[in-house]
Amino acid sequence: MNELLSVTVVIPCFNEKDHIAICLDSVISNDYPKDKLELLVIDGMSMDGTREILRRYADRYPFIRILDNPGKIIPVALNIGLRNSKGEVIVRMDAHSTYEKNYISKCIKYLNEYNADNVGGIWETVPRNGTLLARAITLALSHPFGVGNAYYRVSRPESPMWVDTVPFGCFRRSIFDKIGFFDETTHRNEDSEFNSRLRKAGGKVLLVPDIVIRYYARSGLAEFCGHIFDNGFKITCPFIVHKGVFSWRHFIPLVFVVSVMITGILYLCGSCTSSGAIRFLTLPALAALYLSVNLY
Repeated sequence: MNELLSVTVVIPCFNEKDHIAICLDSVISNDYPKDKLELLVIDGMSMDGTREILRRYADRYPFIRILDNPGKIIPVALNIGLRNSKGEVIVRMDAHSTYEKNYISKCIKYLNEYNADNVGGIWETVPRNGTLLARAITLALSHPFGVGNAYYRVSRPESPMWVDTVPFGCFRRSIFDKIGFFDETTHRNEDSEFNSRLRKAGGKVLLVPDIVIRYYARSGLAEFCGHIFDNGFKITCPFIVHKGVFSWRHFIPLVFVVSVMITGILYLCGSCTSSGAIRFLTLPALAALYLSVNLY
């Protein structure tokens, strides 16, 4: 370790009783010295028993603190953590994930070696249970056809590389003094929005393949579909405000859904005329194209 910097880990949390313990255990087991570490869990007023679990950890480990997030929004939680943090480095983590034993020390190592402003790792998506549906969802979230060209999701480069964004991230504290905190109007995609501002200010974002985050994907169809819809809506709509923040991968799903809606209307309006027949065949043609690409 090149330099022992003080580190604050910030974890937004809401109704995570099934996952928060394994997340905290993975952070606690990290090899970074505990006298240089503080762990802030910002809880959105959980009502499922998460709070009791957090209190047990806070009572046992003096470097863990619980903070309230009445707004129940992730960027608000992150900003609460930042305002209450003491570390020279901020490590933003997620309650649905676990982290390798050397996660924090590796982040600090590459932050120093590459003079980066933000360092992140590869997102390894794993199922929460062993059902066929859970494995299928995991596959969809790990393939370019399902999630686009985000390097941290679908590839594992041979060496560190400069990218537009990383999952969560390890930041120098000074960058927040320079460009401000997370944007609380985004509700989703706060990492991409912040990293976009960081890069516009001359900052650099580094993806390191040796740093691995295990993300436990939602395994139920209803909760998965609800989460994906919520993500799509809350990521796409802010584009009007945050022009230039988003990649084309964020808009492919919107284009696809709109095309399905339009061709569905044409399908219902089709008739036996030549032009009507073309409209009538549009939806099956689109479905066939989608199925073919999916199978490929």
